[in-house]
Amino acid sequence: MKNNRAPNILLITADQWRGDCLSAVGHEVVRTPHIDALAKDGTLFRKHFANAAPCSPARASIYTGLYQMNHRVCRNGSPLDARFDTIALAARRAGYDPTLFGYTDVSPDPRSLDPADPHLSSYEGVLPGFSVGQLLLEDDRQWLSWLKARRGSDRPTRDIHRPAADPSITTPSREPPGYSAEETQTAFLTEAFLNWLEEQSRPWFAHISFLRPHPPFCVPEPYNRMFDPGNIAKLMRQATVEEEIAVHPLAALFLRQLSQSSFVYGAQGRVCDWRLEDFNAIRAVYYGMIAEVDAQFGRITDALKQSGDWDNTVIVFTSDHAEMMGDHWMMGKGGAYDGSYHIPLVIRDPAHTNTRGRVVENFTSSADLMPTLLERMKITPKNHQDGASLLPFVAGEQPKDWRDHTFWEFDFRDVVANEPEEALGLKSNQCNLAVVRDHQFKYVHFAGLPPLLFDLKADPGEMINLADDPAYLATRLHYAEKLLALRAEHLDQTLAYTELREDGPVSKPRLSV
Repeated sequence: MKNNRAPNILLITADQWRGDCLSAVGHEVVRTPHIDALAKDGTLFRKHFANAAPCSPARASIYTGLYQMNHRVCRNGSPLDARFDTIALAARRAGYDPTLFGYTDVSPDPRSLDPADPHLSSYEGVLPGFSVGQLLLEDDRQWLSWLKARRGSDRPTRDIHRPAADPSITTPSREPPGYSAEETQTAFLTEAFLNWLEEQSRPWFAHISFLRPHPPFCVPEPYNRMFDPGNIAKLMRQATVEEEIAVHPLAALFLRQLSQSSFVYGAQGRVCDWRLEDFNAIRAVYYGMIAEVDAQFGRITDALKQSGDWDNTVIVFTSDHAEMMGDHWMMGKGGAYDGSYHIPLVIRDPAHTNTRGRVVENFTSSADLMPTLLERMKITPKNHQDGASLLPFVAGEQPKDWRDHTFWEFDFRDVVANEPEEALGLKSNQCNLAVVRDHQFKYVHFAGLPPLLFDLKADPGEMINLADDPAYLATRLHYAEKLLALRAEHLDQTLAYTELREDGPVSKPRLSV
């Protein structure tokens, strides 16, 4: 019998999760049995990419369906223009009370608030439209208070991320921190969601925004020693830091600025000064953090099945952006390399059980998620969308005229300290890059720096820049023109599709060929 009840919607983002780090896609080390099970019961998108980095720009694309060139959230702290529709506002129009567990990292439009409003003092605002089930900010304050109540002891500090046996250790280590597997930030948000789930009596929309596997890189037992640093695949990088620096001015800037303290609590020095064994220890811990999130996700799927919600819940599991994890001597996210932008995506829709286990090899991106969920909720967006609905793939179809590429942007301006601007001799509005990537080539266009071109079939590690090779000038021109056409096509079309006539506004654009 067909279920006419509105579906529950569960959108899960796990921060900084690489797209290759699923056992479902054949990772040689990582094991993610619960997400693999979701993929077997749904649709796995193998070539899914973030549209921007870091957190705020990446999430803006998820929440608005727009590319960075349109939503203009350039960095953490860039406000999201209040005129844009969001996935949460749309869910409200569909009759849901969308509820957040975690964070959205959305900075509010300052033009709509009083100058004294405290929301203007942080980039960790809540996306307009969301109710808050449980907040978790970057300083861990909500989680630390939960630990205090749970333990009946003094409130811990963030030093709890240091190795419990020896807090003086500041090098990459597999020593467990001062909390157990039942006390992680992931467990904290999972319990908050499960408690909320029991209270629901009508169709619901929840967004769980897990912090992990975001730094600091530490994880409790048994996950800390689940993976052997000696059994880690070779890093994709030049033979020396100096050779990596020579690839491009932006790479040189990153390698000189990336600090160990951003990834290991209390560490000092540059990331590129870590030894190979340090990188391998971090990767083993990172894989353990992924396994910990997977285990907590398993608690969620078990609860949905026990409550009877499983057969009426659309689940989207993804990340905001990825993690370099030692490739090109780098950690973190940003720049142009795939390691920062290739992310997981699994969609499980109980309305399409006949296509369970489908694997999609087409290029998809974060901007596709809002159109997908809006179509599923039968809601029309209030503004132009750069992404497109993925529901045809979920239904087992092949959409007509689907893109043959993926596209992302990265803005590295610093409008407060101007450090990149001064180091590279650029104006703030020149500190950006745009990438168009297909199955064979990746072209990276910079507003104020030399371009990059990689032959991904011959050079999947992106080691050899062909942009200045005379033999590839025609290829470079082809992709530069493709990028220019892409940007022209995706200029905001919200009102461009409308014409005022005697009988009122008319909109009949031709949207396919």
